[in-house]
Amino acid sequence: MKAYYNNKANVQFHAILLFILVFVTGCSSTKYIADDQAIVKNVEIDSINKAFEEEAFNYIQKDIRPTSTIGINVIIYNMFNTKDGRYKTSNIRPLGTPPPILDSTLVEISRSQIEKFLMSKGYFMAKVKSEVKVKNKRAEVFFKADPGPVFYVNKIKVDIPDSSIKKFYMDSRATQTYLREGMRYDDDSLAHERDRIYTVMKGKGYFDFVRPYVKYEVDSNLNSSKANVTLLIDNPSDNPKHEQYYIGEANVIIAPNSDGFPDTLTMNDKMIRGLRYTDLSKKFRRNPIVRYNFLHSGDMYSIDNENLTYDRMYELNVFKNVKIDYNRPKDSLNKVYPVIQLIPQKLMSNRVEGEVPFNAGTVGFTLSNTYTNNNLFRGAERFEFQVKGGLQSRIGQGNSLFRDIYQRDFSISANLTVPRLMLPLITARPGRRGGMPHTIFSTSYVYAQQKSFFERHVFLSSLTYEFVESKSKYHSVTPLNFEYRFGGLLFDRNDPNNQTELLKNFYNLLLLNRKDITLGIKYTYSLNADKLLSNESFIYFRGSMDMAGNMLQLASKIAGVKSNPKDSVYAKIFDLPFNQYMRPEADLRWYKGLGGDKQFVARINSGISYAYGNSLAIPFEKLFFAGGSSGIRAWQARTLGPGNYDRGKELTSDTARRALYGLDQLGELHIEANLEYRYKLLNKFFGAKLKGAIFLDAGNVWNVSNTGVKSTYFDFKKLGSQIALGTGMGFRYDVQYFVFRFDIGLKLKDPQFEGSEQWMFKRFFTGNKKFKDDYYLTHSPDRYRFVQYNFGIGMPF
Repeated sequence: MKAYYNNKANVQFHAILLFILVFVTGCSSTKYIADDQAIVKNVEIDSINKAFEEEAFNYIQKDIRPTSTIGINVIIYNMFNTKDGRYKTSNIRPLGTPPPILDSTLVEISRSQIEKFLMSKGYFMAKVKSEVKVKNKRAEVFFKADPGPVFYVNKIKVDIPDSSIKKFYMDSRATQTYLREGMRYDDDSLAHERDRIYTVMKGKGYFDFVRPYVKYEVDSNLNSSKANVTLLIDNPSDNPKHEQYYIGEANVIIAPNSDGFPDTLTMNDKMIRGLRYTDLSKKFRRNPIVRYNFLHSGDMYSIDNENLTYDRMYELNVFKNVKIDYNRPKDSLNKVYPVIQLIPQKLMSNRVEGEVPFNAGTVGFTLSNTYTNNNLFRGAERFEFQVKGGLQSRIGQGNSLFRDIYQRDFSISANLTVPRLMLPLITARPGRRGGMPHTIFSTSYVYAQQKSFFERHVFLSSLTYEFVESKSKYHSVTPLNFEYRFGGLLFDRNDPNNQTELLKNFYNLLLLNRKDITLGIKYTYSLNADKLLSNESFIYFRGSMDMAGNMLQLASKIAGVKSNPKDSVYAKIFDLPFNQYMRPEADLRWYKGLGGDKQFVARINSGISYAYGNSLAIPFEKLFFAGGSSGIRAWQARTLGPGNYDRGKELTSDTARRALYGLDQLGELHIEANLEYRYKLLNKFFGAKLKGAIFLDAGNVWNVSNTGVKSTYFDFKKLGSQIALGTGMGFRYDVQYFVFRFDIGLKLKDPQFEGSEQWMFKRFFTGNKKFKDDYYLTHSPDRYRFVQYNFGIGMPF
């Protein structure tokens, strides 16, 4: 018998062996340091209130903080920054992090800083000692605290000679103060109170008020661990009281171009309602810009209005720099004259983008061109025009890449965003709360073709109002959403060899062959979307409702029009049947910050599409799918479910499975849950952070109406057997403005099988090849893939 050399297995063995050797040698940092040096392996802080332990640890100098247990940052550093058995002192590459080498000076600085920190938290008598133990070039550093008694605020005295200032302070103190009698003494509380007083006074017209006017005297020489605090607000050195200021005439000046202002300016002579508007660029109309100036002549000066003007001018998205100065002529009496200087950014751009979406079974490309004009009608209106096209092909089926193109897509769209709420018969005031409101007009045309099965045309037009209730609360209302669909099946339905027998089980697919209209409304609400890129702890929620056909149905009933969809008798508009459905969806997430770049995320996402009245089924585009790079990542998008659906059993021919690829595994109900732990792998990896993730995904899609194969229906009693499970790990390359993501998903439980056969973990390690071969015989051209690779830009959720 001839022996064959398993080159693949041999390469894998040597690669794993090499990795282990590099890992083990890289872990040992002690061999690269001098004999009188040591690597800090452990730092402990003892006898500190648990509430302050994490914050106290931050006062330990970074250069002596131990690395994580794995220490992969140090391993990378050792691989690239050692030479001749020692750490390099020059030409150091910015990869990884150097090991923490013991330094007695840094230990003493850390001890002193921890002691001062405890004093700032009310432990006025705190003492901290340090101890260092060294063995085999490995050091342990111990900080032991004797915090002593904690001091509480006994009495708060107020010394404010200016009666007006005192009144404003006392009025705001009742509900807003950070300083109360009986509280634990805390320097941070005093600092927060100083900042609050500054904000209150600057909001009450005190233009010259500064933080150093607010001072504290603390008397801790009392019994029973109590301290008296005296709050002082000094008067200006050259004035017996603080002066309130009012807004005088204002100037809004726009620079000629993005380079800034010239040395000499020619100002507009015309003053309208206390404001002079000078546009040196000649590109902006007056009203859309001055609408968001909140520093009005005659009003009392307020830092709140100043900050609001800054925010709104930047949110117009046409100015790269906003600066507000104040003129104070000597002959003016308690007046400041705002000068708002605006430097425009580049107003027009053209962006060409391309991507190559691929996975284990398909590959393709998309190419788009987007033209943007941020000032179309000289009022900061943002106009976008995009043309996009793409192809998708199956791979691994024995055909060349361009011989098996199964999907073609093309779209053209235009959007106009106006920075205000354009409401008929209503004059909407510029928003003072939240953020910039917008009115969005959108229209698009989408064409899709699936080889040998269907082609689809969709025209979409909508009017949407977006407004921000507060920094964390966002609303989007679409009172008018119009959709016109038409298309056709690309085979003869009277041909006995076609898929008519199949289509009777997929009523939604029959809709691809008819013309219809959707006229409805949409609403979306989101909470804490502004925090998604942070590592904080918070709850995120996004809920939406898409409803259509109700008003048309009501009008049809009033007009006496009868409909019976079961007998293909529909109420119509413009001689076309209209869709009637509701489609609520909710996304709830819990983000838990674990310190640094570590974070845990739990998510549940669900939605349902339900047709009624004039419709028997949901429009094809409104159905849900499972899988993909932002869903259940062990499955390719549109290849999971619905329910216990098995393509090999329900589609008995290779031709049918090819024709319906990506179309038959959609559903009307979607439930998905995700758990993900995120952490930092490398702090310096080619100029950016490399982060890791471990995840567990679960969920599926189902049908809820009587329009599909029985195994696809949602059945609560069978829910356990209908849930798919996947796990995996991923990498996120964070370049600050973009996050490039690569995830590897492994199937754990596949609901297309029955009983114990659903658990795929064992098969992955034993009998893998035979299982795949048997699967291909019954599911050709589909091949079973235990592992799914996902590439994406941005976080999955």
